[in-house]
Amino acid sequence: MPHRFDFLVLGGGVAGLSFALQAARHGTVAVLTKRARGEGNTVHAQGGIASVLAPSDSFDAHIEDTLVAGAGLCHRDAVEVTVREGPDRVKELVALGAEFNRHTGGEFDLTREGGHSARRIIHSGDITGREVERALLAACDEQPNITFFPHTAAIDLILDPRSSSHGRSRCLGVYALLESGVIERFLARVTVLATGGAGKVYLYTTNPDVATGDGVAMAYRAGAQVANMEFYQFHPTCLYHPEAKSFLISEALRGEGGKLRLKGGQTFMERYHAMGALAPRDVVARAIDAELKRTGDECVYLDMTHLGRAFLTERFPNIYATCKAFNIDMASQPIPVVPAAHYQCGGVVTDLTGRTSVPGLYAVGEVASTGLHGANRLASNSLLEGLVFGHRAVRAASEELASLPHPKEEPPPWDAGSAVDSDESVVVSHNWDEIRRLMWNYVGIVRTDKRLMRARRRLELLREEIRDYYWRFKVTRDVIELRNIAEVAHLIVDCASRRKESRGLHFTLDYPHSDDHLGQRDTVLSRGL
Repeated sequence: MPHRFDFLVLGGGVAGLSFALQAARHGTVAVLTKRARGEGNTVHAQGGIASVLAPSDSFDAHIEDTLVAGAGLCHRDAVEVTVREGPDRVKELVALGAEFNRHTGGEFDLTREGGHSARRIIHSGDITGREVERALLAACDEQPNITFFPHTAAIDLILDPRSSSHGRSRCLGVYALLESGVIERFLARVTVLATGGAGKVYLYTTNPDVATGDGVAMAYRAGAQVANMEFYQFHPTCLYHPEAKSFLISEALRGEGGKLRLKGGQTFMERYHAMGALAPRDVVARAIDAELKRTGDECVYLDMTHLGRAFLTERFPNIYATCKAFNIDMASQPIPVVPAAHYQCGGVVTDLTGRTSVPGLYAVGEVASTGLHGANRLASNSLLEGLVFGHRAVRAASEELASLPHPKEEPPPWDAGSAVDSDESVVVSHNWDEIRRLMWNYVGIVRTDKRLMRARRRLELLREEIRDYYWRFKVTRDVIELRNIAEVAHLIVDCASRRKESRGLHFTLDYPHSDDHLGQRDTVLSRGL
């Protein structure tokens, strides 16, 4: 028998948990996570939450900073609702018990990051995401209507062809692989994608292993519109060390006065942007990439030594301790850093309530393309977006619930056909590695038509191999994730090939300038099912 709920949430980060917590007031909620709870992108977020909380700041300033960073592609209505509703969502989070750094008088200790014109980022040391996740999970555990299913990987959305709107079949839930290896149906009147991003599509990333673009891939296969996948944000500063894996060096370090230097000690960012090291992330990442290509060096350095040990250990205790574990004392020596894939600015197209183009399917958080980020995300707007749109989606979904009854005929169980256990798992590991390397080399920070064409040709062959493997052998989580990163890689290359200009995070040597006549529109893809 299938599992039945009113709401089905795929993903357990800030957006998914915000939705689940509010939705529990209106019905039963299932939350599926691929691994143990709290292992997604949210818990790795270091910087903080951008919100207008200081009297000296303003909504207009935050809106303008977001629009400038988005390079002409933000949807102003999405920016305005996110910025204006942000403070109330932050206050709700605090009411749930989330603790943020404060001054002795009780006011929030607000910091500043690249692209912001004011100090408006609340933080919990340098582990803000971990604290947000802790508070939301604790609140969800007090709700009897919420059931968690950890170690459960969604395979594909279940569609009902008998119930369609404007030619699109309604989403009924998902087929999901349990830890036991059994595939079961999870059915719901409302299904919510909160699966995060797809950093593992690239060889170097700040994202955890779960970030394989599952939500985007499943939604695209189901016929949902996907947009702006060419805009993948590369964080300028990931720790460069042979034993370190995906450790982010927060932008907040530059916000507190950190200086980017070459191996010889020279600063360089002033040659690229008036804001220097506090320029928007796309500018800093491209500048570092250009300097590494010019010098042949393997990394640049983030110098915090002038700020003193006492300040660094108090303000950045986690980063300080992690660097120390790798024999890097950030109080006395610069930190070696390189850019790495960090944040997906495009995704599944939604309206301002999280609705996608597939009936019964919502998307919130990094998986969604709400129009907030445009061509480049402003620092610390991501946790904010998850809080705001998780809340907005619940309001719309709860109103829609009454008109979305469970189907009269339940969908069939998973059909494994003639699939057998694999005897050639090396195909999975080899193809996984090849996709990530070709995406890094051909579809990275700087692109060309020739590189994109090479990536497209190789991806076509790889996707065919993966499809053959998927249908011949029993499904495993590795196969699910490989299939999804191949799909997302294809979407990134397709979107990048269509944008014949450079804008925000998409920079191509063949079209090095922005074209406002042709370029200020979204790149939208759909299988048109």
